[in-house]
Amino acid sequence: WSSHGEGIITFSLILVFPTTSQCRVTKRQLCGEQEANYTKWLTSKWAFCKNLLVLTVATKQTEGFQRFRRSAQFFNYKVQVLGLDEEWQGGDDKKPAGGGQKVRLLKSALKQYVDKEDLIILFVDSYDVLFASGPAELLKKLKQAKSKVVFSAENYIYPDRKLEAKYPQVRDGKRFLGSGGFIGYAPNLKKLVEEWKGQDDDSDQLFYTNVFLDPEKRESINISLDQRSRIFQNLNGALDEVVLKFENSRVRARNLLYDTLPVVIHGNGPTKLQLNYLGNYIPQIWTFETGCTVCDEGLRSLTGFKALPMILIGIFIEQPTPFLSQFFLRLRNLHYPKQRIQLFIHNHVESFVKEHGKEYLAVKVIGPDDEVENAEARNLGMDLCRKDPDCDYYFSLDAEIVLKNTETLRILIEQNKLVIAPLVSRHEKLWSNFWGALSPDGYYARSEDYVDIVQRRRVGLWNVPYISSIYMVKAKALRSELDEADLFHSGKLDADMAFCHNVRNQGVFMYLTNRHQFGHILSLENYQTTHLHNDLWQIFSNPEDWREKYIHENYTAALKGKLVEMPCPDVYWFPIFTDTACDELVEEMEHYGQWSTGDNTDSRIQGGYENVPTIDIHMNQIGFEREWYKFLLDYIAPITEKLYPGYYTKTQFELAFVVRYKPDEQPSLMPHHDASTFTINIALNRVGIDYEGGGCRFLRYNCSIRAPRKGWTLMHPGRLTHYHEGLPTTKGTRYIAVSFLDP
Repeated sequence: WSSHGEGIITFSLILVFPTTSQCRVTKRQLCGEQEANYTKWLTSKWAFCKNLLVLTVATKQTEGFQRFRRSAQFFNYKVQVLGLDEEWQGGDDKKPAGGGQKVRLLKSALKQYVDKEDLIILFVDSYDVLFASGPAELLKKLKQAKSKVVFSAENYIYPDRKLEAKYPQVRDGKRFLGSGGFIGYAPNLKKLVEEWKGQDDDSDQLFYTNVFLDPEKRESINISLDQRSRIFQNLNGALDEVVLKFENSRVRARNLLYDTLPVVIHGNGPTKLQLNYLGNYIPQIWTFETGCTVCDEGLRSLTGFKALPMILIGIFIEQPTPFLSQFFLRLRNLHYPKQRIQLFIHNHVESFVKEHGKEYLAVKVIGPDDEVENAEARNLGMDLCRKDPDCDYYFSLDAEIVLKNTETLRILIEQNKLVIAPLVSRHEKLWSNFWGALSPDGYYARSEDYVDIVQRRRVGLWNVPYISSIYMVKAKALRSELDEADLFHSGKLDADMAFCHNVRNQGVFMYLTNRHQFGHILSLENYQTTHLHNDLWQIFSNPEDWREKYIHENYTAALKGKLVEMPCPDVYWFPIFTDTACDELVEEMEHYGQWSTGDNTDSRIQGGYENVPTIDIHMNQIGFEREWYKFLLDYIAPITEKLYPGYYTKTQFELAFVVRYKPDEQPSLMPHHDASTFTINIALNRVGIDYEGGGCRFLRYNCSIRAPRKGWTLMHPGRLTHYHEGLPTTKGTRYIAVSFLDP
C-alpha cells in the first residue's frame, strides 16, 4: 500500500505468470481455449484488467477494513481508499440510513478520471465486504451484463418503501437496488453522481435509487441490477441462499437459489456476523487441503526481549467452583515471569494471596465484603489495565477453566490479535467457550463448522460472535476502540453477552484459536457445597479433574501390570489413591463423626447383626455410595479383570466403609472371611508416622503385610481361601477404606 494524496491509499501486488499480470488468472479459467494460445489470451486479459480500479471509503483502518484489504491483495486488485482519517459524518445509530459522505468522496475522486473512457471502476464498502474472486472473472461478468453500470441487488427496499411500486417488475431475481456495491465505466459513474448535492448524513441508497427509478437517467447512464447475484452477493435477506463451496483448495460463496458464484460478498445490514463466518474461509483462508493459510501472518515474536509484555490477569470466581486449589496451582505454573504479571481477583481467596501474592508484580483482591457484582468487577479489572500505561495485555480467566497449557499466555500474545480466546470445552462434550453464530434474538446458534472446530477437525483462527470465560485483550484496544469503561452492561444481557455485544458494535473482531490444546471447562451445575471436601463428589460431573486430583499418578502403570505386587498368594497390591484422596476421605469421615460402636448389633446392615464388627462409617452415611460405586467401576474393575483372568466384575457391593483402628478403641480385628467374592482394602494414612503396628495377616498362608503404603490397596479373594485378621495398632490412629465386592 502506498499513499497518493490526502486520504487516499492504493495498493498493487504482482503475481508471476507467463506474462506480467495484475489479474489473477489460471489455466483452469481458460474455458476450453487452446493452451497454445494461453500467452496471447493472457496478454489480452492484462490489457483489460489494467483498466480496473477499486474505490472504497474507510475513515478508519478497522479489522473489517484490514480483512477487505487482504482479500483485495490476494486477487491483486488495485484499490484506492477514500476518506481515510476523516471524521465519519455519514450516519450513526440515530440516523442509520446515511452514507452521503461516500457519494461526496466518490464524486470528488472521479474528477481525476474524467478523460479515461475505458477505465472501469468498482465502488464497494470496505468494512463489511470481501472479494471471493479476481478481476478477470469480475470483468467478464460485467461484459456479460451488457450495461455500463451494474448495481448490486437485494430483496428488501430501503430506506423508502413507498418507492416499491416504481421499481421495474422482474420475473426472476432480486428487484431492489443496493448501494453497497456497483461497477461501471468512469464516464458513466461520473454522470451517475454529478447531481449529488446532499449532506454527508443523507442517504446514498435513496440517492442512487431515485436515479435508477428515473427511466431517462437509467437509460442514459445505462444502469442495470445484478439480480441473480453473479457479481455482488448482498447477504441481508439472503442468508439461506448462500453456502460455502469447497473445491480443489479454493473456497467460494455459492448462491443456491441462482446457482451463481458471486465475486463480491457484502455483509449489509444485520448480516455482519455471517460475513465474519464466510471470511473465516474466503478467499482461501482455510481449506481442507491447506488448513489455515493465514494463521502465521503478522505474528508477534517474543524472542530477544529483555522484558516480556506486562499482563494483568483478571481472575473471577463468581460461583462455588470445584478444584480451586488445582486452578491456582496451574496459574502459578504458567510459563511466564511472575514479575511481569499483575493479578486482579474477584472473590474470597485469602489463602492463595497470603502464600503466593508476593511472587507477582501486584495483586488486587475484590472480596465478598466489597459487594461488587459480576459485571462491575469485570469492568474494574479491565479498567485497571486500561489506565495503567505499563499494562500491555489483559487476560480474563474464570475459575471454571482448567488451563493445562503452560504456554497459553505466550501463544495468545504471539498471535497478535486485539481480542483472542483459546478454545476450551467441557470434557468429551460440545459445550465450549464460544458460539459460532447467534440466533435472531442474540443468543446461541450453532454454526455449520461449530462441531468441527470444537473437536479440532478444523484447526485455525476463527472470527466468532461470542467468547467467554477465558480471553486476552490488547491494552491498546482498551485505550482506543474499547475505551468505554462499562463494557459488561448492555440492557438485560448477562455480563459475558454484553461484553461481546459491545465489542462487536465497535467493529472489533473476536478471534478463537484452536491451534493448540489449552484445557477444558469444568461443569458447575451439580456442585454440592454441603460437605467438608465437596470435590470428592465430582466424579460424575468432572471425571477428568476428579481423576487428576484423587487417582494415584502410577495407577496407569499398575493397570498395565508394571507396579502390581503380590506380597501373599493371590493378594495383589497396587497404587490407587493420591495422598489428597486419602486425607480428604479421612477428614470427611471425622467431620461426619458418627462412628459405629464396634458392637455386633448394627442397625445399618440387613438383619441388624454384624459377626465381625469394626468401628466404621459407611459410605452411604455421608451420601457417597453412588460416587464410590462409580470409582470402583471405573478404576477397580479394569484392574481386577487383568489380575484375575476370566473373572468379570460389576463391582456390586453391600458394604463399603472406612474403618478406624486405635489402641484404646479397637486396635485389631479377629480372624474372619469377608462376605465378598473379592475385597479391596485401601490404606488411608502412613505407618510409622500416623500410627504404629497394624497390617493384615492371612492365616492360611501365614503371610503378613505389616507396612501398608498410603494410597495403595490390597485386593484379595473374600471367601474360602483368604481367612485373615487385622493386626493390632499399637500407637496413633489407622484408617482403611474397605469394600466387599460382588457379595
